[in-house]
Amino acid sequence: MINWDDFEKIDIRSGTIIEVNDFPKAKKPAYQLSIDFGTLGVKQSSAQVTHHYPKEALLGKQVVAVVNFPPKQIANFFSECLVLGVYDENNQVILLQPDQPVSNGQRIG
Repeated sequence: MINWDDFEKIDIRSGTIIEVNDFPKAKKPAYQLSIDFGTLGVKQSSAQVTHHYPKEALLGKQVVAVVNFPPKQIANFFSECLVLGVYDENNQVILLQPDQPVSNGQRIG
């Protein structure tokens, strides 16, 4: 169990995907995403979402991500945030996203 103070340490924000690139050097199929978080700027993320999402479907999609992890190097790429999703019955990621448009960088709580 965690307490409320622990939860408040996690900075979860809304953002919009503005660029999607293939990531052939990733161990598992993934994309390199550029996500606009408003006043927090644009952050990069590696996301294993290729099964459910063609690149074109991700452009302009709003997502939810943890933005206060330290950068993590994945092959030759630095992932600066963790895009959140739910694993389906085949262990493939389905993205969490707002069901209505929100401003980029809005804090989730």
